[in-house]
Amino acid sequence: MTVDSAKQAMQIAFFHWGFHIWAIYGLVGLSLAYFAFRHGLPLSMRSTLYPLIGDKIHGPMGHTVDTFAILGTMFGIATTLGLSVAQINAGLNYLWPSIPVSTTVQIIAIVAITALATLSVVAGMDKGVKRLSMLNIVLAIALMLFIFIAGPTVFILNTFMENTGSYLSNIVERTFSLQAYTSSDWIGNWTLFIFGWTIAWAPFVGLFIAKISRGRTIRQFVVGVMVVPTLFTFLWFSVLGDTALHLIISQKQFHHC
Repeated sequence: MTVDSAKQAMQIAFFHWGFHIWAIYGLVGLSLAYFAFRHGLPLSMRSTLYPLIGDKIHGPMGHTVDTFAILGTMFGIATTLGLSVAQINAGLNYLWPSIPVSTTVQIIAIVAITALATLSVVAGMDKGVKRLSMLNIVLAIALMLFIFIAGPTVFILNTFMENTGSYLSNIVERTFSLQAYTSSDWIGNWTLFIFGWTIAWAPFVGLFIAKISRGRTIRQFVVGVMVVPTLFTFLWFSVLGDTALHLIISQKQFHHC
């Protein structure tokens, strides 16, 4: 319950979801886009290994690479779904205390989400997935704008600028920090876990980024993937995260370090 802890929380959130995450996605996406659109290879993970194994990408080795990419995506989705339903369960319990935080509720949530996702896929890319994605984006931006306008707007803008500056000034130190002088396993449980989770998602997200980037230059691709989503993520965290911190500050003043 200190001001320093609040600052650290936001800066570490920025670090975990900033340039590093999008660099992983961008690396995979750029490799896929280059070999697919410039060399006419299939838009799949096997194509990224063409300089190493040549035409063998069309054989068993290529099939193996694509299989591992699918498995990685599956594990990434499983992790996301597991974390999401735990949050959903906690939110439902907060709104309606009669709903317990339990494995049963979380399994029901997984079944419901999977059923909705299946319906959207069966409906087709344009009718189902596209509409669901657009609805999700519209609701998310509407929520962010509402909190930004109705909440502590000036405080949000100030913290957005300050946290972004702190993130940029400490990015090298945080990148190489392994907590070598402490016995904490926090880095492994959080930082490495999140980056590993990102790597599992990379084939899926990279494929999507590559598919929508045809006709762009490499410079445009890198700027578009690295800068735009990172800034939006930082703004989202600032609006929701710092609004929550402001509520805590207004209810119970932090101790200044």
